[in-house]
Amino acid sequence: MARTRDIKTNQVDLSCDICGRTLLRGEHAETYLAGGARREVCDLCTVRAEHAGWIREAGADDLALRQTRPERGRSFRERLRARRERARELQEEAALDGADEAEVEPIREPRHVRAVPTNADLKMARALELFNASEHPRTVAGVARSLGPPEVTVRPLTDRPSVVAIIVMWELSWYRYEIDLSDEAGGVRRDAQGDELTDLSDEDRVANASADERGALTM
Repeated sequence: MARTRDIKTNQVDLSCDICGRTLLRGEHAETYLAGGARREVCDLCTVRAEHAGWIREAGADDLALRQTRPERGRSFRERLRARRERARELQEEAALDGADEAEVEPIREPRHVRAVPTNADLKMARALELFNASEHPRTVAGVARSLGPPEVTVRPLTDRPSVVAIIVMWELSWYRYEIDLSDEAGGVRRDAQGDELTDLSDEDRVANASADERGALTM
């Protein structure tokens, strides 16, 4: 009997260093310099990266070449020294940008415990409000532009009464979020993600909500 062979690809999973989303096959990532390190940024987050002062690696290279272009008559040693000095300046600027970003990072608010609705419908409604107010609808909208509208499941967890799970599913990708209604300051947490719907439980695959073109969810 012939044995089937596993087909493996050489593609390495790549995640955006801003939104944390794993890039889909064929998606392009831009490389930025921030805090003295190279950062990979998806197309949806390039504006946020530039707003934070991150330097696009390609642009940094072009800038370095333009500013270190030798004048006629300069020796090779002088040109090489000038290029090294400019490269060092770029690295120092990137390190300073990273330090500034860390200084202005908002301080997380202390945990506030609040009453959790006892009704399942009220739990799901509140969870959707918190999700839609977060940055995650932007991720949903971005993926939907490539894969189409997702199916969405919203359900309270029986083993953790204060937690509501939200699962956003496409045929080739899925995201699972959790929201603790007793600690709303903790925000929306992405619990897991994957490429195969068979990895989800039967309960997680019972769709009862939808997403609009902005990625906002409704029952």
